[in-house]
Amino acid sequence: MPKKPLILDPAEIDTSRIIADIEEIRRYNPQRYEMEQLTAICYEDLERAICAGYKDLGPDEFWVRGHFPGMPIMPGVIMCEAAAQLASYYTIKHKLMKAPMVGFGGLQDVRFRGVVRPGDRFLIVARLLKVRSTMLTCEFQCFVRENLVCEGVILGIPLFPETIEGSRDNGAETASADAGA
Repeated sequence: MPKKPLILDPAEIDTSRIIADIEEIRRYNPQRYEMEQLTAICYEDLERAICAGYKDLGPDEFWVRGHFPGMPIMPGVIMCEAAAQLASYYTIKHKLMKAPMVGFGGLQDVRFRGVVRPGDRFLIVARLLKVRSTMLTCEFQCFVRENLVCEGVILGIPLFPETIEGSRDNGAETASADAGA
């Protein structure tokens, strides 16, 4: 059991009540293909700033073959990515930051308490703790069959596509200059 109280008891969440499917999630989150780590959003409480969603894990997840051969378990970093995508979805949908995207700013107090395997429904519950113009703080807890498997705090930072594109262009110019030297 967690040292802190549960954000929301997973038994209280009706995962069959879909608030946002993958198409709706894509309206707010830019991740695609292998990096999409949410299947659906199934709970939102705006008063308490709590959101829940899940990822249904199949046998064809990109990490299955190599982490670990013959005994696949979801990498902890992917668990954290799923939680970050949930926090980002909630933040962008409700226009809590003046940015079109939210990126990873850091992780704090992350603990892994169980394994997650293909075939599992990986449920993530997140609560927004603080939002400023330059950073958001969100606590999260992840469950499989109501068992806590991961928890921690995510820091999110505002991202602007023009800034990302500009840094890509600078990198290309540097690479070209280095190649000609």
